[in-house]
Amino acid sequence: MDGTATDRFDLSRFEASRNRLASLAYRLLGSAADAEDSVQDAFLQWQAADRKLIKVPEAWLTKVVTNLCLDRLRSAQARRERAVGSWLPEPLLDGDAMLGPADTFEQRESVSLAVLTLVERLSPVERAVYVLREAFSYSHAEIAEILDITKPASQQHLHRARHRITAARRSGGEVDPASARRIVEEFLAAASSGRTERLVALLTDDATAISDGAGLTEKLLRYDTPQRIAAIAQAGFKPTTAKRRFADATMRVHYALVNGAPATLFVVGGQVVGAVTFDIANGKIATVRGIAAPTRIARLTEAWRQHESDTPLIAQW
Repeated sequence: MDGTATDRFDLSRFEASRNRLASLAYRLLGSAADAEDSVQDAFLQWQAADRKLIKVPEAWLTKVVTNLCLDRLRSAQARRERAVGSWLPEPLLDGDAMLGPADTFEQRESVSLAVLTLVERLSPVERAVYVLREAFSYSHAEIAEILDITKPASQQHLHRARHRITAARRSGGEVDPASARRIVEEFLAAASSGRTERLVALLTDDATAISDGAGLTEKLLRYDTPQRIAAIAQAGFKPTTAKRRFADATMRVHYALVNGAPATLFVVGGQVVGAVTFDIANGKIATVRGIAAPTRIARLTEAWRQHESDTPLIAQW
């Protein structure tokens, strides 16, 4: 095999792993943009390496991407950007390759916005062990090799990570898709018509709402009682003359799945200008997230443009 043919073969080996590597990086970083950058950095290392010495490319690339992500998480800039109270995961539309693998409940849950937020409480190594084990089913021996730690250390990191996530998680298990959509449609109908009592009844007693303020505030906005959430929902969802003027009467609200959870997307001229996601627990809404910062929804918007949308929940604002 000549040099050109070898390069093409080596490129094909990398491309065969690209989606899996991007999924790994996204789970570790919570950002699709940073995940893509990490995979590209791994490609450059792959190109520069003596590939004849790499016996198992998948294992080599997994180790490189994992450690590139850990370096990002440990950097001073990342610590500032991910400071408590100012960070949210980047939402992805259902069907995005970065959300795979999604064969098991554990794999689907590991990419939910709820768990991506909770892993922020873990140390970088705990996060890596948790993701490699729960989402990609690596053995502790394989994880130890990837992270240059011992097998008992890997087991201990996983135990701590599971304990912290389980203690903070509010999940009631997987929700029936039809039930989830019905709850969101009821929430939207109550909010847009100003029915406060119905809104409150749809929320758990300890419900929380989080908004990124469309990227205009340094800190996330948090609301921690059903009554406050109901008031904010009415202000956000109820049509007004000012909103119609802003949207030029073309705003549509669509139902979608975002990171596996029910969501409403606000769409103007084919572009997503905001997303509201809902965590459902025991038949009620436990968490509402409003995400509208352009940098957070850029990939979601691009995916939406290529998506065949169904009939909007609200056809004209």
